[in-house]
Amino acid sequence: MANSTSRRKLAIVVGGGPAPGINGVISSVTIEAINQGFEVFGVRDGFKYLVAGINPDDPTQVRHLTIPDVAPHYQRGGSILGTSRTNPTKKDEDMKMVLAGLEKLGTEYLVTIGGDDTAFSGSQVYARAGGKIRVAHVPKTIDNDLPLPPGIPTFGFETARHIGVELARNIKEDARTTTRWYILVSMGRAAGHLALGIGKASAATVTVIAEELRGKKVNLDLIADLIIGSMIKRKAQGKGYGVVVLAEGLLEAIGADALKADLGDRMNMYGTIEEDDFGHLRLGEIEFGRMIRHRVAQRLEDISEAARVKAGKTAKEWKNPLKSTMIDKDLGYELRCADPVPFDAEYTRNLGYGAVKFLMSEEADRVGAVISFVGEKLVPRPFQEMIDPKTKKMRPRLVDVESQSFECARRYMIRLEPGDFTKPESLGKLADAARMTPEEFRTRFEYLVR
Repeated sequence: MANSTSRRKLAIVVGGGPAPGINGVISSVTIEAINQGFEVFGVRDGFKYLVAGINPDDPTQVRHLTIPDVAPHYQRGGSILGTSRTNPTKKDEDMKMVLAGLEKLGTEYLVTIGGDDTAFSGSQVYARAGGKIRVAHVPKTIDNDLPLPPGIPTFGFETARHIGVELARNIKEDARTTTRWYILVSMGRAAGHLALGIGKASAATVTVIAEELRGKKVNLDLIADLIIGSMIKRKAQGKGYGVVVLAEGLLEAIGADALKADLGDRMNMYGTIEEDDFGHLRLGEIEFGRMIRHRVAQRLEDISEAARVKAGKTAKEWKNPLKSTMIDKDLGYELRCADPVPFDAEYTRNLGYGAVKFLMSEEADRVGAVISFVGEKLVPRPFQEMIDPKTKKMRPRLVDVESQSFECARRYMIRLEPGDFTKPESLGKLADAARMTPEEFRTRFEYLVR
């Protein structure tokens, strides 16, 4: 084998949030690249050190990778190279530092691992390097929202869903045992795939995602009423418990300005509104589940108080018909660094191998590309096909709410439907559960199904 001074050099950079399977990609890229005669370096913590001016001799910034280094981590969660959300495209001088740093490392080949922000960063390295660096991007996100071919998930999604479903099933049994309602908030900024996948597979009572509310004014009251409608319907069935799954992307659908206007000074109760380097709301800084739980409790109390006044009862005499213990919980960080399930372990091996295979091809001289597999065959997709030049992001793959798959998910949820308002018997039972007249119930909740 050629000595280290003449060997081609390949660098790996991981950006964005963790996802199960990162180490699988790092491992498979490293093994295949070394077997093909490359020298492999792992850049630690995303683009952070590259932007700051990397020191190639500092092992806390750059890790020389060997097969024994990576092989034991193939099926482990986390990232042996760390990760960060540093945005190297924010300033021109930052990108110049990145290119200079990669040149210091002698990088001729680059594999970036991450979501749409990291993909754009990788595309800019390719564009600005002027053909000196071949670039392959391996798409990663537990949100499953990158525009891969239909039916092809992003790596990490299947593991995150698997872990999320196990947690949701346990919580569902606790809800049944203790007669409580749980409000679970699932990760999924741009799309509701993970929330819907967890809710559907765990048979949650109701799942709400942003895609189904397109065209509506999304606010806290709308989301609270969707939940309350399910609670009332369950009550009419003689059950005072359930599990709600919400996609965190509902926060994005509401928007920072609307949240501030709605909550005013009370916003401080639920965290702070901040943005990361890529201009995204830091959803982890906002206690969305707690916010919704409080809004549901407030609106349930308003319904009960109206019924009490109508019944002519004193507060001491009155028993709230809809009173329920509610608990909110995030399904987030515990999903991101789990050991990958067999699907993701196998899938990431394909992706890592595919990245090296693409970089060694003549096509990599002409384009940088996002790596995907279709029908078990490698299909590199050029950056210019994947990234919107206006938004500088990959176009998000949303849940298709017109699909039979979503139709199936809705059929097994307990939530208010148009038929609940057209069938007198159904409407009567719901109104009785809420201590309303049928017309009062219609006036209060029918807007949800229009």
